[in-house]
Amino acid sequence: MLHNKDIPLKSHLIQEVEPQKVMVFFAHPDDEIAVGGTLLDLRKQGHDLVMVYITKGEAGPTGGLVSQEELGEARTLEMKKVAGILGASELEMFDFPDSGLKNLPLDTFKIVAREMIEKYRPDYVISYDSQVGLYGHPDHRMVSKAMEEVFLENKNTQGFSVIKLFQVTLSPKQIETALKIAPGFQRNYPKEGPGLPVPDFSVKTTPYFSTLVSMMEAHATQQEVFRDLLPYREQVPIFIYSRIFDREYFWEVK
Repeated sequence: MLHNKDIPLKSHLIQEVEPQKVMVFFAHPDDEIAVGGTLLDLRKQGHDLVMVYITKGEAGPTGGLVSQEELGEARTLEMKKVAGILGASELEMFDFPDSGLKNLPLDTFKIVAREMIEKYRPDYVISYDSQVGLYGHPDHRMVSKAMEEVFLENKNTQGFSVIKLFQVTLSPKQIETALKIAPGFQRNYPKEGPGLPVPDFSVKTTPYFSTLVSMMEAHATQQEVFRDLLPYREQVPIFIYSRIFDREYFWEVK
């Protein structure tokens, strides 16, 4: 229904048997949900996860659970819970202004990207795409562009640890459907320009869907966001929903 048959389907993001270190580099706590199944699969394979977030998400909805002033702290605690579910070895959360990253120089975030790579020495990095930012969030584009430029500028440099940079994307059918039923996409997805990168492949994630739901529930303040971007999740039985959203799509930066 939501998948293009011409896009190759993989069983795992990383095929190596030996444990690898994977860093996710995102703007907001909860951005990892878009690749949650893949991250759970990586941990099951024995790979190490490092989670890096540029903001604390303090500009988002509160869900009526805390005040706006308390949201950054609340979302930090939520993210720690999710990192625990994932079994991540490290969690780094910076305090740059949520929804205000476009007002800062790109080099600000390139410096952070370099520092995190130097500190953790990841073999692989996962980010959003730099063209759209999945559904059109400028913070997503800024953070992803920073990592993309650092990777492209250094990938052939001796001592640079990152082998591959994968960016999260969607299939053409997913985009078409999201623009029909998901208010978040309808409001923010660009009407002009190249759109999301065409996926190189997808990763099968069906076995992890129930745990992915637990991760979403741990982001208690952000349920409004999930309803906005993943409509009908609470109405459709989980065994059906897990078959609709049974894979995650990636584009490799080269």
